[in-house]
Amino acid sequence: MLLRSEDAERLSDCLRAGGVVVFPTDTIYGLGCDPENETAVRRLYELKGRPADRPAAVMFFDRERAVGALPELGDLERAAIEALLPGPLTLLLPNRDRRFPLASGSKADARNSLGLRVPLLGGALAALASVPGPVMQSSANLSGGAEARRISDLPAGVREGADLLIDGGELPGVASTVLDLYDYQRTGSWSILREGAMAREQIELALR
Repeated sequence: MLLRSEDAERLSDCLRAGGVVVFPTDTIYGLGCDPENETAVRRLYELKGRPADRPAAVMFFDRERAVGALPELGDLERAAIEALLPGPLTLLLPNRDRRFPLASGSKADARNSLGLRVPLLGGALAALASVPGPVMQSSANLSGGAEARRISDLPAGVREGADLLIDGGELPGVASTVLDLYDYQRTGSWSILREGAMAREQIELALR
């Protein structure tokens, strides 16, 4: 289903108004809100039935906007972002300046990391690249439930509770790979925390 510029505008308007939106990505359907709006963040967690102390990713729809929003990134981290994103990955990075605290989970998390996502928006989803972001994003399902590859897969509570549904048709249906780059700038080490849409071999090749 081909999205139009009007869909991107509706998504942006909904976020600015403090709404919660269901939208398509390069993997599965996501549930998103303004990461700086405490009321919207609370509603997102309530819709998912997810504890508020659990972290969520911050998504940008353009890689350069993501890098520009995180000026404290080190050279190796920037190189990794350039090599890996956009793509079906969530990168865990050190949150040195404690940005997007509402998306960072419990204050007891000594690592203080930030999940960064930049989806690969080609073809039918290309119009979403104009969304200025950022968006606090989680999968559009109930916590622990099956992920949605179609709007019809959404739990009724999520579908009815969201302020906006953007239908991008059927998606690949495999969640993003979660890649831990917390120590990458310091040691060059990395690990996969969740196997997903990008294979280890692709990551190794990109970071080589």
